[in-house]
Amino acid sequence: MQDWLADRARTSPEETALIEADGATDGGTWTYAELDSAVGETAGRLAALGVRAGDHLGVLMETRTAFVRLVHAAMRLGAVLVPLNARLARPELARQAETADLNLLVCEEMTEADAAAISDVPVASVDSPDADEVAALRERPPADFDPASWSRTDTQAMLFTSGTTGDPKAVELSMGNFLASATSSAFRLGVTPDDKWLLCLSMYHMGGLSVVLRSALYGTTVVLQEGFDAADAADAMARHGVTGVSLVPTMLRRMLDARESLSNSLRFVLLGGAPTPDELLSRCQRRGVPVHPTYGMTETASQIATARPREAFAHRGTVGRPLLWTDVTVVGEEDGSDGANANDGGNEESGENERTPLPAGETGELVVSGPTVMRGYYGDPAATEAAFGEYGLHTGDVGYRDEEGRVWVLNRREDRIVTGGENVHPGEVVEVLRDHSEVRDAAVVGLADDEWGERVSALVVPEDGVETGTDSGLSTAALDAHCRERLAGYKRPRTVAFADDLPRTASGTVEREAVRERLRESGDS
Repeated sequence: MQDWLADRARTSPEETALIEADGATDGGTWTYAELDSAVGETAGRLAALGVRAGDHLGVLMETRTAFVRLVHAAMRLGAVLVPLNARLARPELARQAETADLNLLVCEEMTEADAAAISDVPVASVDSPDADEVAALRERPPADFDPASWSRTDTQAMLFTSGTTGDPKAVELSMGNFLASATSSAFRLGVTPDDKWLLCLSMYHMGGLSVVLRSALYGTTVVLQEGFDAADAADAMARHGVTGVSLVPTMLRRMLDARESLSNSLRFVLLGGAPTPDELLSRCQRRGVPVHPTYGMTETASQIATARPREAFAHRGTVGRPLLWTDVTVVGEEDGSDGANANDGGNEESGENERTPLPAGETGELVVSGPTVMRGYYGDPAATEAAFGEYGLHTGDVGYRDEEGRVWVLNRREDRIVTGGENVHPGEVVEVLRDHSEVRDAAVVGLADDEWGERVSALVVPEDGVETGTDSGLSTAALDAHCRERLAGYKRPRTVAFADDLPRTASGTVEREAVRERLRESGDS
């Protein structure tokens, strides 16, 4: 099988592949034939720099057309694409580059200094480089090469996990993983020949990269926005008749704040990376936004389960049923107790102990199997072995399935709080806090406590315009009274602080250590 762009250019060369949305004015428009030709040129320049089939091609840049060309050029050469998070600090980038065994690292003007500093491998820039040791990709005469032939078991990309609970691991994803993910997603979301998918997520994360790969398979159009601006993104949707977009909840909220309504051309808003607040679901329902809350992982090449709007509005908090070919099992301990009460230790214990499937409604660890699940963690056989058990990949997420098969995700297993010998699910406390009319969002973590081991603590984001710490506004006393009626005493937050927003990673996940730090600094209780 040849690369997907080459197949697409052969079958629909005149269809629009890419539109560059640039604020109020747009950049270029590329047909599939034009993009295919440009990618062939890029692949030739990479070949001239020594990139061969099986090599690991690192990319350190933000979302832009040059990144799209590199994605397809890597596949044309048979190289493994390794996107690196351009927002990481140099020590973090250096660890990723070393782990991935890169053969070449491609950067842009803004990331050139970091690229040159973090690795001993050759570096090339898609822009005009400042350093003599950095090659100018566009000035390298293309070399001849033989286009690669792909099988479903070949490793197509390595993406790093978010690293919110430890050092990120390099996830090996095969061409078959990406193909199965695109296919099962199409069955859930639907695909039409005129679809246009707005790309405003970072392409070094699965949410952004998957848009590029899926669109080439589907023969649909990518509308690319360099750098997310809420108002510009909403305007680009309307201007180009965008039918789909992938976002994290904070991005969607900002778009709804910036514009009264979103384009009526939208068929789906795939919303992941973090739980969807009930308030945001209500806004989407009132404004007719076709929101599809989704649950996915880098290790599963994106979506695991996705709810359609009717289901999302009727069953607040669910991420819907698993996608086609994906099985989700909720497991507990061998002795039958739920996964939430397991001894802490992460996936290292999961594969050995948590093997008992639990019935509908009971909470445990979510385990996933199917053709989208990764090959493993590159260069880390111990972590790979620990991640898999009898029923598949142990996600480290706590949740349950209801009687109708819907999936509900509560929190990460390692985020569980043990206070005075009692186990607390942070997700349960967060939902109670969000039920308060003056609370927009919240994060709940455990802080060290001399008496109880850990104490439940919350960083709370008030609704816009709500004052905090006053008798007439939102206070810790008011929140305690609210929780007192809804939670057992040991589950109620003992430390509370307020913030304008929750600290998040680039993929939208709450940075729990940053939450802890803010709570420690606040001194509120």
